[in-house]
Amino acid sequence: MARLLKWLSWAMGIADVAIGALHLTTGLAAVPGAGSPGPTVDSLVRFFSAIFLGYGLAWIWVARQSPIPSRAVRLLAGVFFLGGASRLLSWAALGRPNWFQLVLMGIELALPPLYFWLSTADERETAARSRQTGVTTPGPARSTP
Repeated sequence: MARLLKWLSWAMGIADVAIGALHLTTGLAAVPGAGSPGPTVDSLVRFFSAIFLGYGLAWIWVARQSPIPSRAVRLLAGVFFLGGASRLLSWAALGRPNWFQLVLMGIELALPPLYFWLSTADERETAARSRQTGVTTPGPARSTP
């Protein structure tokens, strides 16, 4: 399970960086069905692409940690789910988007529960290995009352 979490975290990070970079460099041309709404919307798309690129870098950072921090996975997966929920809100408010946006929405709503389920896998496996070898790894600082 930990290997799947690591692989999915890397895949999410690389995909998001690539998508963010594509949108940053090509603007509205990278948005299926966008047409040419003008410079304001293009500016908005390019701005959000930089945020998306940063989001992908955050996933890559998470994938490089050992163990992969479950809190960070849940936070990033929650943001991803919020993106899918936002697409649902847009659909309800303005109507059905391009078919490709529906595919993206499905991914954005389906993957986060998987990430939530896997979020503690690496921490659990690291703790189990530590118990087997008798080596303890420092955990988060906790205060005692």
